[in-house]
Amino acid sequence: MSKAPDAKAPEDCASMTEVREGVDATDRELVALLERRFGYMRAAARIKPSRDAVRDEGRKASVIAAAVAEAEARGLPGDVIGDIWERLVEGSIAYEFDEWDRTRT
Repeated sequence: MSKAPDAKAPEDCASMTEVREGVDATDRELVALLERRFGYMRAAARIKPSRDAVRDEGRKASVIAAAVAEAEARGLPGDVIGDIWERLVEGSIAYEFDEWDRTRT
């Protein structure tokens, strides 16, 4: 398991302070990754030729299934990751709609 660059690895933590520092550092990394992911949503909004192309239920299902499979392969609870990804993908779709509208109106 990798660790956040500004924190001890989980297995090396000996106090709740170290655990919390690790969680906080990991959260900062997650937000940075989400920033990149939402950048791809902006790119998709720019590239897709019509507003109707924004929502793709097949792609949504594929993305969620891939995240669940990856989570389970890493020993994480697939149902929890599936719930998180459902919200992430729906939020991404909403963001992409907003971006599509913003850049074309």
